[in-house]
Amino acid sequence: MERLDEMGFYGDQYDPNNMIMVGENTINNSINKENSGSDNYESLSVGDVPELDPEPELDEGPSQVKPKGRRKRYHRHTPQQIQELENFFKNCAHPDEKQRLEVGRRLGLESRQVKFWFQNRRTQMKTQIERNENLVLKAEYDKLRVENIAMKDALRNPLCQACGGPTMLGDVSITNHHLRVENARLKDDLARVCAVAERFIGKPISDLVGPVGIPTSSSNLELSMGRGGLGGLMSSSSSLPPMGLNLENGLSSNSTMTVSMNGSVSTEYEKSIFMQAAMAAMDELLAMAQTDSPLWFKGLDDGKELLNQEEYVKKFSSFTGMKPCGFITDASRDTSSIFITSLELVEIMMIPRQWRDTFPCMVSKAATVEVLYHGAGGTRDGELQMMNAELVFPSPFVPSRHEKILRYCKQHAEGMWAVVDVSVDMIRDPSYSGSAIRWRRLPSGCIVQNVANGYSLVTWIEHTEYDENSIHQLYRPLLRSGLAFGSQRWIATLQRERDCAAIFMSARIVPNDTTGVITQEGRRSILKLMRRISNNFSSGLCASSACRWEKLQVGGLGADVCVMSRVSVDEPGEPSGVVLSASTSVWIPVPRQHIFEFLRDEKLRGKWDILANGGPMEVVARLSKSHDVNNCVSLLCPPVSAAPARESNMLILQESWTDCTSSFIVYAPVDSTSMETVLRGGDSDYLALLPSGFAVADAPIHPNVLTLANDNGAGGSGSGGASALTLGFQILVNSLPTAKLTVESINTVNDLMSCTIQKIKNSLGAN
Repeated sequence: MERLDEMGFYGDQYDPNNMIMVGENTINNSINKENSGSDNYESLSVGDVPELDPEPELDEGPSQVKPKGRRKRYHRHTPQQIQELENFFKNCAHPDEKQRLEVGRRLGLESRQVKFWFQNRRTQMKTQIERNENLVLKAEYDKLRVENIAMKDALRNPLCQACGGPTMLGDVSITNHHLRVENARLKDDLARVCAVAERFIGKPISDLVGPVGIPTSSSNLELSMGRGGLGGLMSSSSSLPPMGLNLENGLSSNSTMTVSMNGSVSTEYEKSIFMQAAMAAMDELLAMAQTDSPLWFKGLDDGKELLNQEEYVKKFSSFTGMKPCGFITDASRDTSSIFITSLELVEIMMIPRQWRDTFPCMVSKAATVEVLYHGAGGTRDGELQMMNAELVFPSPFVPSRHEKILRYCKQHAEGMWAVVDVSVDMIRDPSYSGSAIRWRRLPSGCIVQNVANGYSLVTWIEHTEYDENSIHQLYRPLLRSGLAFGSQRWIATLQRERDCAAIFMSARIVPNDTTGVITQEGRRSILKLMRRISNNFSSGLCASSACRWEKLQVGGLGADVCVMSRVSVDEPGEPSGVVLSASTSVWIPVPRQHIFEFLRDEKLRGKWDILANGGPMEVVARLSKSHDVNNCVSLLCPPVSAAPARESNMLILQESWTDCTSSFIVYAPVDSTSMETVLRGGDSDYLALLPSGFAVADAPIHPNVLTLANDNGAGGSGSGGASALTLGFQILVNSLPTAKLTVESINTVNDLMSCTIQKIKNSLGAN
């Protein structure tokens, strides 16, 4: 300790030829002196060191120094000097020469005295910090030691997880067990790599190289699958194993791969691959959700966030392979505060039926293929599912998107969850780019964080790649903007549905409602009914596989008209017979909001609806779905002039909603007696309905001339001043399921659709 104290005393100016040994008693007396803050090192300074003769006498020995002169008495710094030095040390622990001179002049000390005091004070602080760190490390060591002892005790006395009683370990050693697991993993590795090699070579591997023995090391079978991204199966030529190998079970590697590609998960190792991919996708989702991430930048035109492709490729080694040639990237990010808890949103995302019901007109079909891993402790934390999903956009010009995806849920903090999706086929074979692939889903999903009062902050990220050739030119700008399948539409739909559920489930009557006679059970029945109507309407527009539509090729119809049919037999909520669906989309140089307000106005309904017979309709009841008056459910009665409708006691059930991405008007004729039962809380599943309606989206670019229109009022158009109007009719053409469709029925529906579109254009002055 004496030696260390001397080193700290002289600091950087230490010279072994001029070193003076200070007595231990002197140092101890100085250290034990009570002073504020720095009494361990304030007692000695250069002033306390005795002056030496400038030229010491040398003995005859070559390296001995005998200093002459007498030692001076040690003196201490005054309390005032110590206080001033402490104050300066708090602001600057490493003063320069100029600052030391200024402090010395003010306190009556030499520059060397000030310098040595600061050196000693820094040494004191470092010692205190090290002492605290040692205490923390010792506590951690003691904790780990206790846990280690507990784990050893548990291994010595294993318990059965099923019954809680003692269990007996088998005769197989842990080493042998690990060897068997490693052997099985290497066989799966070899089978997959051989299959990929055969795909690229185009012929069986056995035709090229004779059979060889299985390698004993797994170094040549590395798949480079870390959490930062999966490097792919063909990361380098050295990763390929010897070719021409057959598996022990008699199956060729190619046949094993075919089973894995066409069916569900076939091996435990493939499950582990999917989990690695899901974890990498989760890391990518979290990185893209960072607010200050360089992955996003603001667009110059509208300030919208755009994905920085160069930064994305640099940061992530995509395990889904390279983007297919000619594909368009659609990446978007949106954040909003929504009245939903994190656990509620997680349940919605992980249960296919709830996911479909919460996002009508977006998710037409969803089903779980297999639960690969269950969540920890009975929760959704760590759950991994393989799902079939079909996403739609309400237009026959935009094909539906059907693909098998992995959905992974993870809790990252208290009240914070994340759910991520990624395409399955791209993970199984990143090089796959067959002609059947029209789109693929890169890591996408949502991050939800509880805030307060039942609200959560939801961040949604959508990242897809798709083939634009299969999409009509009218909707290509909309898809490129991200409003068709992007994050804004997911957030807007979730926001609208949660507001609707909160109002319909509340006992409070919204001021915009025109009637208060509907019971609480009646509100729930209407909410359930309108979700079914919205999904049926959307499936009729885009030929969803959920309703088994069959497209018809009819001569004489325009190329932009989609005609489909299906047979309904004893299906709840639908009339039995042959159902015909006809839909089309047209470009109208009128802003979307103007078209929406015109179509939902019951006083102007006679200008386009043949059921109104040219007159206004009467509002029997109106239920608000949010605080926006445009989002509501209305029950309309035809005018007196519409005699057939009046005599049959027919009503019109209509739902209207709008958000930042699109607007909808969906309606269906209903029997007044059956509707009264629903309003009283009766079951709405058996109310037979065939919905029709409109979907309106922004389309500022004309599909033919590809130019922006000018904003000239209601009849003009401009950037955002034109729209794509989709009209869809569903009609029961025959109540007999065995009946055949006739050309006359198809032409009748086509004439009705053309007449309705022309009436709307005339009323809006858009000819």
